[in-house]
Amino acid sequence: MPPTIRRLIGALRMEKEIIGESGAEVYRVGNRYYLKVQPFGLPEPLSEERNKLVWLDGKLPVPKVVGYAVGDDGEYLLTTAVDGVHAASPAVGADPKFAVHALAAGLKQIHSVSLKACPFDETLTRKLTQAKERVMCGTVDETNFDESRAGKTASVLLEELVACRPDEEDLVFTHGDYCMPNILLNENGISGFIDWGRAGIADRYQDLGLAARSIVRNYGESWVEPFFYHYGIDRPEPEKIDYYQLLDEFF
Repeated sequence: MPPTIRRLIGALRMEKEIIGESGAEVYRVGNRYYLKVQPFGLPEPLSEERNKLVWLDGKLPVPKVVGYAVGDDGEYLLTTAVDGVHAASPAVGADPKFAVHALAAGLKQIHSVSLKACPFDETLTRKLTQAKERVMCGTVDETNFDESRAGKTASVLLEELVACRPDEEDLVFTHGDYCMPNILLNENGISGFIDWGRAGIADRYQDLGLAARSIVRNYGESWVEPFFYHYGIDRPEPEKIDYYQLLDEFF
């Protein structure tokens, strides 16, 4: 562990978290901090997440950056803990009506962040370039595709991704990975959002598509329509939902 991070942690107890699929190791440090440790070479470097958290400070309920350092084995990002229970927990799933209403309100809050002076480009031109690079380097995990795409190769999915690219993008500020483990709730609704490595300017369906998939997994398909309704969309676009779920296979 880099000395700067070790000094900040001091004698606080570290406990490893087991939820999440980012490739990083996450530790709860006492009741005050979270430490994320990530090897080099992953799609979203922790240096980018640090920059995005700093930019978002005061705009949304996000963790505050306490420290960042690079060690021999990768990157270390220490942030404050955000109170609340993640939306994939059984306690939240017991009341999906409350959860879905809060998730929709939270996403509207994120999408209302002004794009003025936002330096983080996550539009399709950039994402497709990254997807192609990952296919060429062989870093797409073909064993982790959604059930509907199981058995296909990354090259085949890339052809589909390029061919089905939407003509237009409805650009807003997006979380980039708006899934249930990344949303924290309390008795009043949203208490915070975590894991901002993919955040930036993108089509709103970047978040809507992944949220819909996560709602199906955690609460059931019947709650997708109420989520869109509370978000403010009466007629969701299934093609865009499918497209952004397909895009996520490469990251």
